[in-house]
Amino acid sequence: MRSISIPLQIAGGGLARTDDPKKALDSALALLMTTPHFGAAADPLYGFVFNNLRFEIFNEHEGVIYNSAGSDRRLAGRDDLYSRKISGASSNLDTFAASLKETIEMYERRLGNVSVSMTYIREERKIYVSVKGVIVETETPYQYSTIINVWK
Repeated sequence: MRSISIPLQIAGGGLARTDDPKKALDSALALLMTTPHFGAAADPLYGFVFNNLRFEIFNEHEGVIYNSAGSDRRLAGRDDLYSRKISGASSNLDTFAASLKETIEMYERRLGNVSVSMTYIREERKIYVSVKGVIVETETPYQYSTIINVWK
């Protein structure tokens, strides 16, 4: 199965496509993870909600994000975001890894048996993200890794 290449490119009178399912999934996950909620007009919930918190206060010792606006202004319907841990696995419900797993399962049907881990390394000020699963079409193992730089 041929997948549309991301970023979108016009080639041969239409959108460019790729035959490499891993490359297509890597591009799709990179786009999904770097898009904040409400960043895509066609689907406001597309993206990773973690990006909506980039201007909030990050507590390095507890590994959580504080609501700098107070209780009067929160991300619509997502009061639980400020109690989620940065580091953790998708098997733990109170982590951003669980949120990312949910989002991947919703928007990336080409990937099955999804698991996500996020590990914050305080000395490096980086969050290491690992997504594992199985490519549904070929039933081959899949792994995607990326790094999120932590803001000050």
